Amino acid sequence: MEKLLELLKEPYDPNFWPDKSKQGFEELFGSTGGRYAKKASDEISFRTPKFNSGSKSVPFSAIIHESNPDSGGYGGMSFVIFPVPEAPPMIAMVVGTQGLSPDEHIIGKPGHSRKVNAICKWLNTENKSDEQVAWAKREAVRTDISVPDNVRKEYPEYKEVFDRYGDVIYGFCAAKEDLLENALKVFLDFHFQERGHSTLSAFEDDAKKIRTSYFSHLMPTTKKDDVKKLLQDRKFVILQGPPGTGKTKLANELLKEDYDNRGSAIQFHPNTTYETFIGGLFPNTTKSELGLQFQVKRGHLLDAVAKAQETDEDILLVIDEINRADLSKVLGEAIYSLEPFEDRSIELSYDFGEPINKSMSIPSNLHILGTMNTADRSISILDVAIRRRFAFVDMWPHNEIVERYGNKITKPAFQKLLGIFIEYAPNESFALMPGHSYFIAHEDVDAAVQMKTNLIPLLNEYLNQGYVSNFADAIHAYIQEIEQL
Repeated sequence: MEKLLELLKEPYDPNFWPDKSKQGFEELFGSTGGRYAKKASDEISFRTPKFNSGSKSVPFSAIIHESNPDSGGYGGMSFVIFPVPEAPPMIAMVVGTQGLSPDEHIIGKPGHSRKVNAICKWLNTENKSDEQVAWAKREAVRTDISVPDNVRKEYPEYKEVFDRYGDVIYGFCAAKEDLLENALKVFLDFHFQERGHSTLSAFEDDAKKIRTSYFSHLMPTTKKDDVKKLLQDRKFVILQGPPGTGKTKLANELLKEDYDNRGSAIQFHPNTTYETFIGGLFPNTTKSELGLQFQVKRGHLLDAVAKAQETDEDILLVIDEINRADLSKVLGEAIYSLEPFEDRSIELSYDFGEPINKSMSIPSNLHILGTMNTADRSISILDVAIRRRFAFVDMWPHNEIVERYGNKITKPAFQKLLGIFIEYAPNESFALMPGHSYFIAHEDVDAAVQMKTNLIPLLNEYLNQGYVSNFADAIHAYIQEIEQL
């Protein structure tokens, strides 16, 4: 794609743009230097209209579906370059102004929009400056929604492009020279991958490296050090994600390794009460005639507060499955004290003795880390007041862990299921992708049996509860395949 790169680095000249861009596109195909096989060009055609100098039309060069006419409006998915005078060219993914057809089966998949968003996130992180250089629409099919005003204001040099094609652009990069090659490669590779064409073998490693880079933004890796820093900054953090992503493991590692076991780990459940978590009256057997009396006893939180008040070192309270209890009832008025940036004190109903007595505030060295299983829809949803007080961190499946600890059965099984969720799962179901722990191979356990007895019941539960109804057939077919192992 050297000719195309050279052209995009040159100032825009309407007299040479159409012919040179067409030559650059043609160079993309064939074994003598092309990035894609010659057969990949059979499904596409080039659109490089010629405009006279001074024309008010917006110049562009596009790769479109081959079924479109040679001129006039076109439909379907297209890769488009908009040359702009005195500004970097815009490289974009665009729906033809005539609608989604004949590529509605591509553009309409949730995974199509999901990957374009990941590509733009990656390009923004690759940018050496702090400014945003790429943007993606939430849903590519929404041609009734234009590029929003706040994005247009960031790119005033592309006003004419937005005014003419803002409704149909669903991902773009204002490709400055240091990003130009990456932007060109990633959008072109994506365009042809969506049409079912890979790069030629000579460029396979390069394409895989780029794809791995932007795929990392689909399911970002959460590192222990990141959570530790967040606890230091925000004090109250919740790790959320589907089962098997290592939420509890990470929390326990933090308690053991980074807090040197200073603190405790508890688990919430539907019977967790205000008294067991904060504190209250509990029955106590005695030798008196009644044989029973009530005494004031601290709960888990007050115990942690007391520990924190007795030391200058940081204390960690881990609450596993934090949303399995009714948090509004369990916390009661104590929610007022859970303010990460302010010291707030509440009056308690009983005197809990030294060092708390009848007043409680959360010491600055007490940190709370909760875990939350997003796949369990039967449990209570955290209300806004509680969500505001905690920093939420998404825990995703780690491909690297499967590659390291999986085997010839579990690795492809993970990749296949991951592909199904990426391509077909709507946003509310995407976060249900089973974690990497389901695909770790253990020496003393048959991998096929492990997936049949652990993974398949989870997927069947998803089906029975209607969590994956949008792509139930794909999940059902995957289950059948695993059952045949």
